[in-house]
Amino acid sequence: QVQLVESGGGLVQPGGSLRLSCAASGRIFSMYGMGWYRQAPGKQRESVATITSGGSTNYADSVKGRFTISRDNAKNTVRLQMNSLKPEDTAVYYCNADIGTDWIQRKDYWGQGTQVTVSS
Repeated sequence: QVQLVESGGGLVQPGGSLRLSCAASGRIFSMYGMGWYRQAPGKQRESVATITSGGSTNYADSVKGRFTISRDNAKNTVRLQMNSLKPEDTAVYYCNADIGTDWIQRKDYWGQGTQVTVSS
């Protein structure tokens, strides 16, 4: 069994910063791509930032230059540093990881989500 546990969400004023963390635990044989997604009320879940096992990153246009994704392969963690936050960044943020549990089994796992609210 694999679990992804997120932390770091909360309420912040516009222009402020937050850092989200996600730790994977359990039967992990290998870690592949990891990423952060978000879902605002009434909207579909969207990709925010992704990072490959080799460290290549990709960002949504709306967060480029403000958000930074990073990972620690030794600790099976992924982080999202969010700066210059805007009210439109308000959403539930989900961690995602592509994990192999043995030589054959490999699937996507999701965290439970953490609320980020940007408001004055």
